[in-house]
Formats: sequence, structure tokens, C-alpha cells
Amino acid sequence: MWVLVFFDLPTETRMDRKRATRFRKDLLDDGFTMFQFSIYMRFCASRENADVHTKRIKRALPNQGKVGVMQITDKQFGMIELFHGQKEIQKETPNQQLELF
Repeated sequence: MWVLVFFDLPTETRMDRKRATRFRKDLLDDGFTMFQFSIYMRFCASRENADVHTKRIKRALPNQGKVGVMQITDKQFGMIELFHGQKEIQKETPNQQLELF
């Protein structure tokens, strides 16, 4: 499973920027990586693990702005076509994540 987080947070005031930075840092601390400027993604080994990370995101939500969370399968994620301008680019292969039991 992949968890994608989309957000549009206000950055007009210094406090707004601080909240947006804190939210982004919380995502990075939880293992998310930047896909685009306001889209972060994380691979999860199972739906249950994806639900755990979704709950963490809900706890870190700022008071203002819009945040969306989407869970997709690895197969769906693999069908993404990436373009830079009009030219297709090779997508980065995600790092292998080992899970210890």
C-alpha cells in the first residue's frame, strides 16, 4: 500500500509558515518522502500499517488549510505516468523497506 498526503496550507503569516513547516516535518519524521511540493508519499507493507500512518497524520493536522490522504495499492502506484513538460521521465524506483518481525 502507498499512502499519499496532499495539502494546501496557508503561509501568509509567520505563524502560518511555522505550522506548515511543522506539518511537513512531521510527515518526514514519519517516513514520508516528497513526491511534489505539497504531495508526500510513504510505502506501507499492509493496509493496517497504512491506517496507523493515516491516524498519525490526523493527529498532526494544522488548524487551517486543506489536507487529503489517499491509500492506493502498489499496483495502482506502479501505473503512474510521470511527465516533465511534454517529455516522459523515468520514475524513481522506491527504496526497498525491510520489515522485521
